[in-house]
Amino acid sequence: MTDAVVVGSGPNGLAAALTLAAAGVTVTVLEASDTVGGGARSGAFTLPGLVHDGCSGFHPLAVDTPFSRRFDLAAHGLTWRWADIEYAHPLDGGRGAAAWRSVERTAEGLGADGRRWQRLFGPLTRGFGDIAEDFLQPMLHLPEHPVKLARFGAYSMLPAQVLARRWSTPEARALFAGVATHAFRPLTSPGSSAIGVALGTAAHRYGWPVAEGGSGSITDAVMGLLAKHGVTVETGVTVGSLDELGSPDIVMLDVAPAAAVRIAGDRMPRRIARALTRYRHGPGSFKVEFAVQGGVPWTHEESRRAGTVHVGGTLEEIAAAEKDIQHGRMPERPFVLVGQQYVADPTRSSGDVHPLYTYAHVPAGWTGDATTAIERQIERFAPGFRDRILARDVWSTTAMEQHNANYVAGDIVTGANDPLQLVFRPRVALDPYTVGVDGVYLCSAATPPGAGAHGMCGYNAARSALQRIAS
Repeated sequence: MTDAVVVGSGPNGLAAALTLAAAGVTVTVLEASDTVGGGARSGAFTLPGLVHDGCSGFHPLAVDTPFSRRFDLAAHGLTWRWADIEYAHPLDGGRGAAAWRSVERTAEGLGADGRRWQRLFGPLTRGFGDIAEDFLQPMLHLPEHPVKLARFGAYSMLPAQVLARRWSTPEARALFAGVATHAFRPLTSPGSSAIGVALGTAAHRYGWPVAEGGSGSITDAVMGLLAKHGVTVETGVTVGSLDELGSPDIVMLDVAPAAAVRIAGDRMPRRIARALTRYRHGPGSFKVEFAVQGGVPWTHEESRRAGTVHVGGTLEEIAAAEKDIQHGRMPERPFVLVGQQYVADPTRSSGDVHPLYTYAHVPAGWTGDATTAIERQIERFAPGFRDRILARDVWSTTAMEQHNANYVAGDIVTGANDPLQLVFRPRVALDPYTVGVDGVYLCSAATPPGAGAHGMCGYNAARSALQRIAS
């Protein structure tokens, strides 16, 4: 009988455990925290009756994947909900732009730039199912859809500010800048369009859904399937060394690369240990959860109906702020992501009091307090917002890392999205999940395809382990 130990119970650790268990492997999951779920946990962080997401709040890449098709999470309680508008971007004076699930509807709202938006995102959206099949795998593989992937890659490798020049209006440029800024990269850097192109296309193909009842519902659904397969889950267990695990056939490490080096110790070849130790983390996030009476009074009307609102002003303002944080400077007007999950999922609210999810991009490990800057940015586009705040829950970069050890210095995407790591993460290797120790695999968001509660890093790593055992 093959047995496995999974260290870490984030979405990828649980996906790896489920994939192994479904193949007949006896699996034990060990989690250092008192609760499972990693970045897919929810709770009443501000007031009783409100449901907030601890980190991952929107799931555009989780709806249709090899993992989601292999395992029926809906049968175990997972229900997706969508807002009318996927994401919006307010500008001064009540102006702004919105991305709808329909490319055509989005283009209609962009005036003179609508046709250009449709020319870029229309073909990508139609082929995104095939494109995603390729980019949800390690990059070093023979593409199944090379022509479609090449088109996607040609846009993705451009600096975001260069790609944004195809549009002439501040609204269209800002709409793309907001989604591109999810990369936590300077908008002038090569490859900084990749996340924006991927998430923007996903918005038109699948939308940006939320899990009804909170992102913790994703964890609950996977846990239900794990119980069905007899998987043992132990919380409050910190693993410091492979020696503590006995001699399982497979070990899955849902941890940051440097933590994998510490756990493997001298068993890991020096060249691989050096590569993983040099893995680069990105800027930090400063998160504030609000309880808000009546929602946010955006002057841009469509922002009130959007699940996500990107707050940062024009393309030029956002580019300046992202440049600052890359150089360790806290901008006066940081980019702020606002999550209005309750717009799609009213069960998260209590009457007319709603949970509001926000985080600002800040320098890695920044020790200041961005609460005022976040509130000032929202107030700029929603006068009267401060008067509606009933409660706050503040998470600094340090608190983010305490919440999840994989968020090194507040890096919630588990790794810098620079050009090299976009293509080769966590190191250059034909099988990026291996760590040079027989039977041991890295399966965190530091591996392909990267951050998100889609579980594909764990699914891919588990499939790699199963293939090696079978060979």
